[in-house]
Amino acid sequence: VQHCHIEVPVCFAYMEHDKIVVVSSTQIPHIVRRVTGQALGVPWGKVRVIKPYIGGGFGNKQEVLFEPLNAFLTTQVGGRPVKLELTREETLACTRVRHAIRFHIQAAVRKDGRLVARKFTAWSNQGGYASHGHAIVANAANMFKQLYQDEKVLESEAYTVYTNIASGGAMRGYGIPQSDFATECMIDDLAAMIGMDPLEFRLKNCMQEGYEDPHTHVVFLSYGLKQCMEKGRDAIRWEEKRRAYENQTGPVRRGVGMAIFCYKTGVYPISLETASCRMILNQDGSIQVQMGATEIGQGADTVFTQMAAQSTGITEDRIYIQTVQDTDVTPFDTGAYASRQTYVSGKALKKTGTLLKERILSYASYLLNMSAQVLDIENNLVVEAESRKPLLSMEELATEAFYSLDQAVHITAEVSNQCKENTFSSGACFAEIEVDIPLGKIRVLNIINVHDSGTLINPKLAEAQVHGGMSMGLGYALSEQLLYDKSGRPLNDNLLDYKLPTAMDTPDLHVDFVEIADPTGPFGNKALGEPPAIPVAPAIRNALLHATGVAVNSLPLEPQKLVEHFKKAGLI
Repeated sequence: VQHCHIEVPVCFAYMEHDKIVVVSSTQIPHIVRRVTGQALGVPWGKVRVIKPYIGGGFGNKQEVLFEPLNAFLTTQVGGRPVKLELTREETLACTRVRHAIRFHIQAAVRKDGRLVARKFTAWSNQGGYASHGHAIVANAANMFKQLYQDEKVLESEAYTVYTNIASGGAMRGYGIPQSDFATECMIDDLAAMIGMDPLEFRLKNCMQEGYEDPHTHVVFLSYGLKQCMEKGRDAIRWEEKRRAYENQTGPVRRGVGMAIFCYKTGVYPISLETASCRMILNQDGSIQVQMGATEIGQGADTVFTQMAAQSTGITEDRIYIQTVQDTDVTPFDTGAYASRQTYVSGKALKKTGTLLKERILSYASYLLNMSAQVLDIENNLVVEAESRKPLLSMEELATEAFYSLDQAVHITAEVSNQCKENTFSSGACFAEIEVDIPLGKIRVLNIINVHDSGTLINPKLAEAQVHGGMSMGLGYALSEQLLYDKSGRPLNDNLLDYKLPTAMDTPDLHVDFVEIADPTGPFGNKALGEPPAIPVAPAIRNALLHATGVAVNSLPLEPQKLVEHFKKAGLI
């Protein structure tokens, strides 16, 4: 499947004297600068990358695509602008896709439902070029290990295979949606074989809080997975509907299914995690915030503004965030990916806000002839910490700081944060469906995602983030598939024939949260960007199994495939 962001990949390049300027729809401006410099063999400082507002990415723009080509071409035409904008067909055929992965899984389970051992083999279709390569299927193997406890042993093998189709790259979930589909199909099959309720099976075998991954040594410090399952069970009326939909006959049947997931926050310790933030006190007492972290439509700038207000005492309406990244100005950050920004970049922001506040209070101490230890900032006022008595407005302090004839200072703070921590978010999806057997058509009647993403910084944005991920999961489950002929030529590389779900195909999407503050998060928060897309497809597949007794082990669950399975099962 493909990302299908509304804005296709586009960039242009030109020269200012001997500096190459690249303006790109990218998630990773600082990495684009490095790779462009490497590709052209020029010092990286001679490359400037600007990222304006962009129309989505979902991982496809977490790749240096054709920015170095434009950068090279502008040097060949005297620095004149060179622009390349892909068509939708070129985007589908020639950029990146989600890796298709084939799994073979074996498991041993006791009659009481205890998982004893599992074996996992995966083959990932990489397409023609490395892109993110073996990291994807390795990540898929990691989640297979981390989601459930095995009494005795787990064995896994993962292979990446090069083929003559579009290259697989980063896409929302980074190998975990594929792995979760395989894992959660297996769990429902095992539960059916021993006559156990699949929810009870999961509650018995899911990973526990406190688990330490033996390879990465990341610890599940806060883990609300069981609470997520319990909330989802109540919302979907699990026991009632599992009983009501038993032993159905007739051409139209209903079922309920579920799937769980876990997802780490950021890429540490597998790769570097670093971020920076800069804050500047303006002359009117407001604050300018510059982040290397990129806003790509997920609401990062809103959340960073809230974090800045929380850490400084300056109200949100007086905080101005620079939303356009410019590598000549913006502090370094590796970019928007891995559900890392509110966690990794948030740590940098919190440290910067704390430092700026200390420096402001230090100057207030000089003005008021009071110890900085007894001062605080609240609602744009310097106040006495204990009594909360207002002493000085931020506007008065800033004016004096800039224009004092005795001690003029420009108060700024900049902190880089190398994150050497990680944590896991988790959750569950519950789906109720209706299946028209002769037509092979699934209609989703009710669906809910319940997430443990730690403390929610912005509940409305969090809910919207989950809606977007669930919508992507519905397409992955029911309709999306990029098809190829025998030579590797795409057959449906357009939005007419590549079947994205529309508003008419999308049911009401329900969301709930279990808020457990994570001790490693800057404000108790952890990953939410990618997780919502992960559990939807297996939940719908398991609802199909409940409705019909037919196990379909590949995606999408589209009519032609379902009719063939129903014929084989004797339902048609």
